[in-house]
Amino acid sequence: MSFREESGEGGELRKPFLHTGSWYRMGSTQSSMMGSSQAIRDNSISVLACVLIVALGPIQFGFTCGYSSPTQLPMTKELHLTVSEFSLFGSLSNVGAMVGAIASGQIAEYIGRKGSLMIAAIPNIIGWLAISFATDVSFLYMGRLLEGFGVGIISYVVPVYIAEVAPQNLRGGLGSVNQLSVTIGIMLSYLLGLFVNWRFLAVLGTLPCLVLIPGLFFIPESPRWLAKMGMTDDFEASLQVLRGFDTDITQEVNEIKRSVASTSRRTAIRFADLKHRRYWLPLMIGIGLLVLQQLSGTNGVIFYSTQIFESAGISSSSVATFGLGAIQVIATAISTWLVDKTGRRLLLMVSSLGMTLSLLLVSVAFFLKGLVDETSTLYGVLGMLTVIGVVFMIVSFSLGMGPIPWLIMSEILPVKIKGLAGSVATLANWFCSWGITATAPLLLSWSSGGTFTFYMLMCAFTVAFVHIWVPETKGRTLEEIQSSFR
Repeated sequence: MSFREESGEGGELRKPFLHTGSWYRMGSTQSSMMGSSQAIRDNSISVLACVLIVALGPIQFGFTCGYSSPTQLPMTKELHLTVSEFSLFGSLSNVGAMVGAIASGQIAEYIGRKGSLMIAAIPNIIGWLAISFATDVSFLYMGRLLEGFGVGIISYVVPVYIAEVAPQNLRGGLGSVNQLSVTIGIMLSYLLGLFVNWRFLAVLGTLPCLVLIPGLFFIPESPRWLAKMGMTDDFEASLQVLRGFDTDITQEVNEIKRSVASTSRRTAIRFADLKHRRYWLPLMIGIGLLVLQQLSGTNGVIFYSTQIFESAGISSSSVATFGLGAIQVIATAISTWLVDKTGRRLLLMVSSLGMTLSLLLVSVAFFLKGLVDETSTLYGVLGMLTVIGVVFMIVSFSLGMGPIPWLIMSEILPVKIKGLAGSVATLANWFCSWGITATAPLLLSWSSGGTFTFYMLMCAFTVAFVHIWVPETKGRTLEEIQSSFR
């Protein structure tokens, strides 16, 4: 019996709304465009190339996150914005991302991972152009919302796509490329913000998605999504291209077929499915990690790092902010190298513990600064301790709590409810991100020490959460991970 027969080909089989055909399937019939099929077989695209192309999405994500930091002063001066208006501008990307997050899972289920990224790229480009040509707050707000919508889809789809195409021995490192790309985007926004005005910086923000759109035509669709949709020929061809034409994929093909066999007859996804333990436990872990990632306060530090360094007494705050972004990239790159060697749980534990200690140092330093004279030597020392604590917080975050929650979410969610559950988890992350971003300026102006104390307590709780609930997924296939919750 064929896989299509097992999947119920004769019944109602859901088809994608948009099918972004794979170039390797077109090669045999469109030789004038792509060359002969034999040439394609001899030069099969690697998983790494696929990851590097979709990583343009997270670079866009990071650029959006970092944009508000170097542009606050020139933008508010030129457009005569109040502090509250700019704070609203900064937080609206999170509001748009929440809307994108709600839609992300279902979009990715119905039109595929590649089609979702293509859809996400378009509002990002329009949003950046709206900001660049803005003459009042209405265009700024509209552009920021559109950016956020695209970023909300990207934040779910990219880690899922990477997890579904990567081999199990490389999935951790390749999955961490998602967060590495985010940090590169943040660093680029900081760096370019030192040299170009805010309007041209917004134009530069369109580049990742302008390159991403044509790049999507040169990579295969996720084989697991194709299998779930019942597209057997495309599924096996995609997997063969990803693994290499000299690789025997029989075992992996059979595992994926068994995994999706019970889901391919589904016509709808319901919230009632989440009540089963095999579903609510991985969803709780995924949501818990993504919520705690935001409650650590890292986004508050990144979005308003310039003001934080100014309050710590650093004169060249913009340069210090760029240095912070560069350190984050280096630390995330180290995590990408370590995650398949040490495992996910250990890095999460080390990361959250390091953040707890760093934030303790920052909060104590800010409290003591309120008790000493600004002209004293101790005041300057406390300012340096604040900077050191913030730097180590970012390093600790980048080693584990930055990349790994998205990686684990993409690994543990069962294929049957991945669209719905992924939307819920991504929405929870962006809701908390919006809350942290919107309240950070007010909290920091009220009490910097109190704000960092709250973040410290959240990181301490994360240590316990990881120890009790989070499983180790290193060296296991997605099918093995998801079956362990049954």
